[in-house]
Amino acid sequence: MFARSPVLNQSGPTEFVFRVFTAVPEFQALLFVLFLLLYLMILCGNTAIIWAVCTHSSLRTPMYFFLSNLSFIEISYTTVVVPLMLSNIFGARKPISLAGCGAQMFFFVTLGSADCFLLAIMAYDRYVAICHPLHYTLIMTQKLCIQMVGCAVGLALYLSLQLTSLIFTLPFCGHLREINHFLCDVPPVLRLACADIHVHQAVLYVVSILVLIVPFILISVSYVFITMAILRIRSVEGRRRAFSTCSSHLTVVLLQYGFCALVYLRPQSSSSVDEDRQFALIYTFVTPLLNPLIYTLRNKDVKGALRNAIIGKAALDTD
Repeated sequence: MFARSPVLNQSGPTEFVFRVFTAVPEFQALLFVLFLLLYLMILCGNTAIIWAVCTHSSLRTPMYFFLSNLSFIEISYTTVVVPLMLSNIFGARKPISLAGCGAQMFFFVTLGSADCFLLAIMAYDRYVAICHPLHYTLIMTQKLCIQMVGCAVGLALYLSLQLTSLIFTLPFCGHLREINHFLCDVPPVLRLACADIHVHQAVLYVVSILVLIVPFILISVSYVFITMAILRIRSVEGRRRAFSTCSSHLTVVLLQYGFCALVYLRPQSSSSVDEDRQFALIYTFVTPLLNPLIYTLRNKDVKGALRNAIIGKAALDTD
């Protein structure tokens, strides 16, 4: 497509450092504790969903299969970012090598893209379940579900490899460069290049359209049909349950796509640098945390499975 071999052997070993959130020790300690607690909550919440889906036969349906895959991606996504971020909050900033920065960017873009594709797949699953309930089991077979997840991950890997490889053909001026961010994201790294980046920015927009705009259009179309089908349901309770099932997914979609679009699809300017870092905190911490909270607090099946597991574990411990 537009790949080149990444050139990592430039004049001297280029390294990057991340800009600190604050130089005040008290605020550093507060941020460290806050981010660590959020990270642990993300790990525990998403792991609980995966465990519940894998151990309870009642949850072995396409919807929960996709939900467990989404939870796994969220865990991996935050793990790529947060540990390194925490290690740079205190004391002297630890440099990251050019290869290390490229690796973090590759996995971050891959997992973020797979997350967006999977949300679109989940919207299709809800469309089939609500608009074609009698044919749901015939359409959403286990084979098709696995194929859709595999295609989402494969496309994410391909796009991320192309984008990352292209960016790291650029020369970066100087030995130690400061990234105005807490991770090696594409826009802040591009700003450090000492070469023309118009082609690279154009490629970034193309990838962003494929990852954000196209899936969002598919999700929007799915929800138009879903809404029309729900409004035809005569039972008030039936409409309420249908809307409740879809609103959880729609909440995550709007947060994920909205803030990602603000970072990757708006024109880059010096005034947007700090805003990008703030927006990135939303889809690094808030969205992965909302995923288990929304789907467990608003889903009777998942809550029931977790409750039974906790009661069963307590009963075993008392024996």
